[in-house]
Amino acid sequence: MDIKDKVFVVTGGGSGIGRAAVLELIAQGARVAAVDRSTDGLRGTAALTDSVGRLTLHAIDITEQDQVESLVASVIDAHGTADGLVNVAGIVHRFVSVAELRIDELERVLAVNYWGTVRVTKAFLPILTERPAAALVNVASKGGIVPVPGQGAYGASKAAVKLLTETLFVELAATPIAVSLVIPGAVATGILDNSGVDLSSIPAAAHDSGMAQSHPVDATEAGATIVEAIRTGRFRVFIGADAQEADRAAREDPMAVLESEASRLRAAAG
Repeated sequence: MDIKDKVFVVTGGGSGIGRAAVLELIAQGARVAAVDRSTDGLRGTAALTDSVGRLTLHAIDITEQDQVESLVASVIDAHGTADGLVNVAGIVHRFVSVAELRIDELERVLAVNYWGTVRVTKAFLPILTERPAAALVNVASKGGIVPVPGQGAYGASKAAVKLLTETLFVELAATPIAVSLVIPGAVATGILDNSGVDLSSIPAAAHDSGMAQSHPVDATEAGATIVEAIRTGRFRVFIGADAQEADRAAREDPMAVLESEASRLRAAAG
């Protein structure tokens, strides 16, 4: 898909991978509607580009249906249409077991990561379907393929995004929409801070297993990878060698992956 002069909606555009995707799209000549709950985050993104009217900022909560519906109207008013949607917005929760996680914490993660993706996708699908060519990109996670200790609800939400996107790939095959599933491993973003999670509270068993990996991919590289997926229309895209390795391991011997994580936790427990 040609990027130049096309209109893209990017959720999570106020920080991290979302911000990087916004900046890369703008750099390649696109027009972008950046969406985020944080007004300050969106302003920070805008400050990093001289977009000259090609970037609009939309501070909304994607867990609220009325705000998502208003977003569609705002994007159409500002840009006239939408040629692509990139669902990046996501949060994590405290690094605790599912048994320790409060129901409201679990619900919050699912509300943002899964239902937020569903709401925004359904809102823009009618517009994307009418375009000559369109792109739909959903960002899942390595944590949706293999378990990350202490991030059970996050992993479940991203696994749901993965299967939703695979279903959309099948269901939209006869439409102009190219569907892409992006699976990042550890990426240097502000997701922990944005989610209200203290890095020092992450247990040792979680390190080198997920968001706490010691050598994460830079967010700029992640953003460029997403835009390349849009350009090529490629369906399955990995960010980071750890994500590729997790996918390989989960396909070749899923039980070995589970046993390895269980052994790690048993060793950490002493």
